[in-house]
Amino acid sequence: MAVLSGIQACVFDAYGTLFDFNSAVARHRARLGDIADQFSALWRKKQLEYTWLRSLMHRHADFYQVTLDALDYCLVAFDVMDSALRLDLMDAYRQLDCYPDVRPTLEQLKADGFLTAILSNGSPSMLQTAVKSANIQKLVDRILSVEQIGVYKPDPRVYQLAVDQLALSPRKIAFQSSNAWDTVGAANFGLRVVWVNRFNQSPEKLPFKADAEIKSLSELAALLSK
Repeated sequence: MAVLSGIQACVFDAYGTLFDFNSAVARHRARLGDIADQFSALWRKKQLEYTWLRSLMHRHADFYQVTLDALDYCLVAFDVMDSALRLDLMDAYRQLDCYPDVRPTLEQLKADGFLTAILSNGSPSMLQTAVKSANIQKLVDRILSVEQIGVYKPDPRVYQLAVDQLALSPRKIAFQSSNAWDTVGAANFGLRVVWVNRFNQSPEKLPFKADAEIKSLSELAALLSK
């Protein structure tokens, strides 16, 4: 039975929801050795921290620069002095692997008549490259980047982008993210929210909750009705 009714558009976070941010390091695991998993986790942690810090300080830089800064932090933290690896990791981050459940889900949503979009911290060029690399460009109607406003999630202005660009009310948009903090931001704004809890996270202790929680995007279509 559908949990969310009256939905016209499905909007997705990109990194961690559609694209596997760990796949960049995975491609070069042999060069990093035993620290690979720790390296990948810290890279993601610092990347997010830098988006929040830059937003709070009103010192915006695009997501490519933020991702590079976070990578440079990790290279120093783990004492990895390899300029070639630095370039290779950034190149890999632009062409992340897509999770296996992404394409079938997008195909089903398109068949069911839903508008599809990405709403991401990623820069336009990063998102376009990732979408093309994953070969899902025909399944995504719109790519919305925070670069249009110069501030990162979970600022409410980011979620307003979806409302403005899709010309739909918040209650007609289902927003999907694997990031608990992102679902809180979207719920606070007023979007209908599905938390794709890929990583078995605990809920945030904040008074804003997702409308539904799933483990995989393959569960999404059954939750929605137009």
